[in-house]
Amino acid sequence: MDFELSMEQEILRKTVRDFAEKEIAPVARELDEKEEFSLDTCRAMGELGLFGMVVDEAYGGQGMDYVSYIIAVEELARVDGSHAATIAAGNSLGIAPLYYYGSEAQKKKYLPKLCTGERLWGFGLTEPGAGSDAGNSATTAVLDGNEWVLSGSKIFITNASAPNSLGVTVMCKSGKRGDGRDELSCVLVEHGTRGFEARPMHGKLMWRASNTSELYFDDCRVPKDNILGDRGKGFRQMLETLDAGRLSIGSMGVGGAQGAYELALRYAKERVQFGRPISQFQINAFKLADMALEIEAARLLLYKACWLRDKHQNYSKLAAMAKLYASEVMGRVVSEAVQLHGGYGLMKEYNVERFYRDQKLLTIGEGTSEIQRLVIARLIGAI
Repeated sequence: MDFELSMEQEILRKTVRDFAEKEIAPVARELDEKEEFSLDTCRAMGELGLFGMVVDEAYGGQGMDYVSYIIAVEELARVDGSHAATIAAGNSLGIAPLYYYGSEAQKKKYLPKLCTGERLWGFGLTEPGAGSDAGNSATTAVLDGNEWVLSGSKIFITNASAPNSLGVTVMCKSGKRGDGRDELSCVLVEHGTRGFEARPMHGKLMWRASNTSELYFDDCRVPKDNILGDRGKGFRQMLETLDAGRLSIGSMGVGGAQGAYELALRYAKERVQFGRPISQFQINAFKLADMALEIEAARLLLYKACWLRDKHQNYSKLAAMAKLYASEVMGRVVSEAVQLHGGYGLMKEYNVERFYRDQKLLTIGEGTSEIQRLVIARLIGAI
C-alpha cells in the first residue's frame, strides 16, 4: 500500500495553500461580515485552474485525478469554507453532471466557460418540501411540442444566482413510469430564460461569502434538447452526483478541521495562564492530540474513497463514511478549538468563530449525517 502523494499532488497542495493564505485569508472575514460573493477571488481561483479539475482537457478542464481535486478543496477549506464551497459545488454539482451525462453539444457549449471559472452553474435538487426525501420533487417538466415547460421552485442551491451564474440543472417530474411512480429527469435552464428567476438567499449562519439561491419556475420554457442524458434517468444522475459530491464535503471537513486545529494549537502555545502556555496543561495537550488524531484518520478515509473512485471501483460506501466522519470530526475539532480560545473564540475578530459556524452545514448539506448513516446501513446489509 502506497500512502505517498505524487510530486504533482504535493506541488498542487503547496500552490493552493499559498494562494489561499495570500489571496483569500486577507478578505475572508470582511466578505463573511458583508455576506458578499467575490467575483475577484472566483476569477482568481479559475485562473489557478480550480474549476473543471477532473474534466478532460478537450473541454477546457485540467484532466486531474480525484485525489488532486480533493486536495485543492481541502486547502481552500483550511482557510475559508465559503471559497471551498464555491469550488466544491462548482466542480461536483455544477460541472460534473454536464460532463458525465451531457450530450456532446451540451459539453461543448457549457464546459469551456465553466472550467475557467468565468461562469458558474448550479444543481437544482432541494425543494422546500423535498430535502432528505429528494425524490419527492414537486417541480414539474411537461413536454409541449418541442419544449419542456417547467413549474415549481428549488431552495438552498449553491452558485445559482451569483453575478457570473450561467444556469442550473433542474431535477423535476417529467411524467409517470410504467409502474405508476414519478418519472424524474434533469433539465438544463439558462439564466435569461423567460419564467426563470434566481434569488440570492441572505441571513445565513455559515458560508456567508458563498452564493446560495432560491429558484422559481413559472411557465418556464426550454428546448426539448435541454434534457440532460436520457429522459427518466434524473434520479440515478442525482444519486451518482451526490456520491461524488460527498467526497468534496468530506474534504471541506478535513480542511476546515485542519485550519481550526492549527488556530487552536497556535493560540494555546501563545496564551499564558498560571505562568505557562495553556498547551502545556495535560487537559489541553490531550485535546490537541485528539484533534490531530481524528483529522489524520478522517483524511486517510477520505483519500481511500477518492483512490477507489480514481480506480473506477465502487466507492459509494466509503464516500458516505468519509462525508459523515469528516464533517463530524470538524464539529468536534472546532468546538474544542473555540473552547481553547476561551472568550476570544466567541469574537468575530478571531477566525475560529467563523470555522465554528461554517462547520454546521457539513452535517446537513448533500445528505444529513442521519441520511449518511442510513446509506451506510443499507450498503453493509443491515437494513
